[in-house]
Amino acid sequence: MDTDRIQYKTVAARFFRAVRDFMDSEVGWKAKSLCFGLVVLLIGVNSLNVANSYVGRNFMTSIADRERAEFVRQALFYIGVFAASTVVSVIARFAEERLALLWREFVTRRAISFYFAEGAYYRLEASGELANPDQRISEDVRAFTITTISFVLMALNGSFTILAFSGVLWLISPLLFIVAVLYATFGSYMAIVIGRPLVKLNYDQSDKEAGFRSGLIHVRENAEPIMLGHHEGRQSARLLHRLEDLVGNLRRIIAVNRNLGFFTTGYNWLIQIIPALIVAPAFIDGEIDFGAITQSAMAFTALVAAFSLVVTQFQSLSSFAAVVARLSSLMDAIEQSQTSTATAIELVDAGETLAYERLTLESSTNSNPLLKDLSMSIPSGTCVLVTGSDQEAGPALFQATAGSRTAGTGRIIRPGADGLLFLAQRPYLAPGTLRQVLVRPGHEGDVSDDRILTLLSELRLAQGIAQMGGLDTERDWMTLLPLREQQLLAIAHVILAKPRFVFLDRIGTVLNSAQLDKVLRLFSENSITYISYGDAGESRELYHAILECGDDGSWRWMTSRS
Repeated sequence: MDTDRIQYKTVAARFFRAVRDFMDSEVGWKAKSLCFGLVVLLIGVNSLNVANSYVGRNFMTSIADRERAEFVRQALFYIGVFAASTVVSVIARFAEERLALLWREFVTRRAISFYFAEGAYYRLEASGELANPDQRISEDVRAFTITTISFVLMALNGSFTILAFSGVLWLISPLLFIVAVLYATFGSYMAIVIGRPLVKLNYDQSDKEAGFRSGLIHVRENAEPIMLGHHEGRQSARLLHRLEDLVGNLRRIIAVNRNLGFFTTGYNWLIQIIPALIVAPAFIDGEIDFGAITQSAMAFTALVAAFSLVVTQFQSLSSFAAVVARLSSLMDAIEQSQTSTATAIELVDAGETLAYERLTLESSTNSNPLLKDLSMSIPSGTCVLVTGSDQEAGPALFQATAGSRTAGTGRIIRPGADGLLFLAQRPYLAPGTLRQVLVRPGHEGDVSDDRILTLLSELRLAQGIAQMGGLDTERDWMTLLPLREQQLLAIAHVILAKPRFVFLDRIGTVLNSAQLDKVLRLFSENSITYISYGDAGESRELYHAILECGDDGSWRWMTSRS
């Protein structure tokens, strides 16, 4: 998203749609109940504030008139109003936090579902068009929900305050009421003029903070390669560059906040003296009692604060506008990634065979053909080695069959989700128990412990796994195990899942030749047909056919053995 031209209309539309979706959702009835309760509580708070202004007026007048009995009576009223205000305010705050939590959970769940829908997370990462989607889903959603509810309640409270204190201030001094309106209008205009740059600066700051943090995480996750390759200087320079960028933007934010602070501080100081300047002459002339001065000051302050929400909250409002814009750009990017997935490659999940019909794949960098008009069928039981002089063709076919590559034309017919698995060159093992890593969700009861342990023993993993706590101890396997053992665990998962076909992407770069032969034999013994991408020098003994890919997109199908 171009932060120089934040689309405010689009952002506003998304904001109101988010509110509407929340209210119309399955938890909408809870949200509406909490909103109704908050409105009632805010009316109660403002009613008590008005009552407090009159009690305070009478309290101060009793002091000025030296009336002891009235002083004691008004003091008791004061305590009662304060006690009631405390109870109502605390309950209102509790309801506000519960509503914010409910909304945050709802928005986060929706954001996660959109993020994973149709592989949007993968395409966003591959395109690099959106910075830090993880931060937007976690931090920005939290800030969005909490701040939205806070501002809405402040606006509602300000409206109730205006209704409650306008009459009070008008009865004391019509001139003071007019001054309050004009003063607040002038202050709001000046705050917008001075603080407008904060919206873009706060938008940029969130990305710069996240970029700096991701750089530190990168160093932590790659500490050993950085040390062995003596890359400390480059990584340090990279982090310092990001820090300078972050600090430079933060300096600009501080400068704008300084200018805004000069104005808002002076603005708030004047609020304290303006009522006295206008009302005190009436008291001196005997037209009003002494308590009216304190009541006018309270009413004027409350009324100006209600009218001046932009002035008093502009820094928070600017940060909030940036958060809404960032979430809007996240949804734009997700929607764009979903619409951009349209491709001429048709994927059909049906049947028991794997087939390609006039499949053409193109390079993502220069649109040169990697494979031209590939038409072939791979029956179950026919194990295939994909090789050749073109080093991009094999991985491209792997990606196209998996549905992650879009550049090309043709048709791919493949088994359903349970019939086809993919094993990448660098496997992914989710944190959790070993049983969760090895057994498909929902099939835990179908695979016995003996079967798992026997397979691990065949792969020479059983002893090490036993030392790590067995099958039901939670671990972060990606950090705990070396790459070779990670790959062997991923292979064990495939064998236990028993798909019809498995695609292997250069696993021979991780396993030695003896281990690779052992794995391929295990696949065959478990009736799993493997299609493996490897180099031209790989042994062809365990394959039934060879798909050889040429540099010009040509291909050749050869039978390896009967």
